[in-house]
Amino acid sequence: MNKAELVVDKAFVIGSVDSRLYGSFIEHVGRAVYGGIYEPGHPEADEQGFRKDVMAMVRELGVPIVRYPGGNFVSGYEWEDGVGPVDGRKRRLDLAWAALETNEVGTNEFAEWARKVGAEVMMAVNLGTRGPADARNLIEYCNHPGGTYWSDLRRSHGYEAPHKFKTWCLGNEMDGPWQIGHKTADEYGRTALETAKLMKWVDPSIELVVCGSSMRDMPTFGSWEATVLDHTYDHVDYLSLHTYYGNRKDDTASFVAKSLEMDDYIHSVIAVCDFVKAKKRSKKQMMLSFDEWNVWYHSAAADRQLERWTIAPPQIEDIYTLEDAIVVGCMIITLLKHADRVRVACIAQLVNVIGPIMTANNGIAWRQTIFYPYLHASLYGRGVSLKPIIRSPKYDCKEFTDVPCLESAVVYDEASELLTIFAVNRDLAADLVVESDLRHFAGYRIVEHLVLENPDPKAKNTATQPLNVTPHAGGDSELRDGCLRARLPKLSWNVIRLTKI
Repeated sequence: MNKAELVVDKAFVIGSVDSRLYGSFIEHVGRAVYGGIYEPGHPEADEQGFRKDVMAMVRELGVPIVRYPGGNFVSGYEWEDGVGPVDGRKRRLDLAWAALETNEVGTNEFAEWARKVGAEVMMAVNLGTRGPADARNLIEYCNHPGGTYWSDLRRSHGYEAPHKFKTWCLGNEMDGPWQIGHKTADEYGRTALETAKLMKWVDPSIELVVCGSSMRDMPTFGSWEATVLDHTYDHVDYLSLHTYYGNRKDDTASFVAKSLEMDDYIHSVIAVCDFVKAKKRSKKQMMLSFDEWNVWYHSAAADRQLERWTIAPPQIEDIYTLEDAIVVGCMIITLLKHADRVRVACIAQLVNVIGPIMTANNGIAWRQTIFYPYLHASLYGRGVSLKPIIRSPKYDCKEFTDVPCLESAVVYDEASELLTIFAVNRDLAADLVVESDLRHFAGYRIVEHLVLENPDPKAKNTATQPLNVTPHAGGDSELRDGCLRARLPKLSWNVIRLTKI
């Protein structure tokens, strides 16, 4: 049996974990909104048409913030279409996803839904077909108390109090040729700068996210970030990162190592941010918003068969496996490793569209395999992220060398004296025994050892078998004389929770 070592010290602090690290995303795409969070006539629908069974699962996850309304969708979105009397709203062709948008759900309805699930809204503005003036109008509509045209229009729509959205995205993936209103780095940087100025003049309390590259593989990666930040550094608070991973070649050993690439991606973006900081002789440190991340590849073939210009087509509906959940767990661990710089992150998306929650129209809602690592991190990953010292056996695969079998992050909540160890065993064939030096946590005991595992890496949850892959609390671990010894099953996600006696 393979063995690994883990040393945990209270003094090895990476940074405080911002609760928004466990954010998510709802875009007007596929069945994320219509048939996802919103389905009037469903037995579980509330008086506004929002599904209560879905809301219960979102509350279970403790989602702190949800990005809205896109995504690619926002680059062609006219927000005025989604406010005011619903029966007077326009139907529009959504060019981003070749679908028909009814605009039944818009800014105010989404704000209501977010309040019901206890989440903040991370609002995005259209910098594709629109610009600074429209963004200024939108924030005045949303955040200004009253006494002006746009704020009074909101009040006339039945929302007397402002929404007070704090976090705003300045467009989406503007480096991508697929994006409506695609721009060069200089074009986008100038537009984002002027938009940021106007928006903060309306509401100085907001925080702004400027678009980084839409993925690391973009030919302009690095130079895009440097140019955009050269324009906007003094006026924005976060730079965005996006990434998705898949197992298209059915190479699981490489697939579960993809978070190593994510880790290097974050390091590279931090380097560019700090270069611009040095160039500008600034005292400000740019933080990161990893506002799109997930596994995405299962649905590609099905999406090519969809009919154009329909309402809420079943787009991007990946049904996730155990190995997908392992990758998601490793990605969460990677985010925790960079808690000092990554302050916001959004698993994309939340419901149906590459989501941890799935629904059947007029039917049940269920938890996908990826629901569980996300749930555990959101519930137990609050406090400060500690840097564990890891000694692990390694393996080579087609895409990577020296892949550690053990991937781990540690979070310590001093106020409640809780210590949580998140650990993945990447080994596809063998269990891994981990010995953890916890001498700096004298007097602690194990609360529980949660394990997500299955003999079949391709095992999944479906509408007919919604509980096929679920965590259990029967993990094999013991704590003696400051040494934690835990057995991690092959290809498993583990959460070991400890508290002071």
